[in-house]
Amino acid sequence: MATTADFKNGLCINFNNEIWQIVEFQHVKPGKGNAFVRTRLKNLKNGRVLANTFPAGVKIDTARVERRPYQFLYKDDAGYNFMNSETYDQINIPEFLINNPQFLKEGCTVEILVHAETEEPLSCDLPAYMEFEITYTEPGEKGNTATNAMKDATIDTGATIRVPLFVNTGDKVKVDTRTGEYSQRV
Repeated sequence: MATTADFKNGLCINFNNEIWQIVEFQHVKPGKGNAFVRTRLKNLKNGRVLANTFPAGVKIDTARVERRPYQFLYKDDAGYNFMNSETYDQINIPEFLINNPQFLKEGCTVEILVHAETEEPLSCDLPAYMEFEITYTEPGEKGNTATNAMKDATIDTGATIRVPLFVNTGDKVKVDTRTGEYSQRV
């Protein structure tokens, strides 16, 4: 058991018979009345985000979760297949549990959040930045713009991202997998 004083971003709690993760929180002490904590909670089963207010000092049941390294193997009709990097066990995860599945490459290492008591996967997080090869993009012309111009490019996973005009087919680029934005040329 924990209290609202133990809140931190990323903490997983049992709330309304489901597992929720604290996205953000704010302790509020108004001039009149009791203190409270405003939170934004993300449901780890379906991804729904909920705003909730807890009275200060209330007891909260924390959920035991573990982050485990897994390697992406392949995708089939049943979902995405991963292998535990330590025990070599394989699991299948549905697409809605994966953050930005369009950036998954075979062999890449991800972190899967697993409920420690039921061994149920809750979410899958890709590395913050990954390198991809540009498989197709239109050639960019210099001098046509006065500001930073972007163009569409297809990467080796099939996803489409926006890149600067100087990036060409065959170049390797670093992409922020959380937002899908171009970071730099490698």
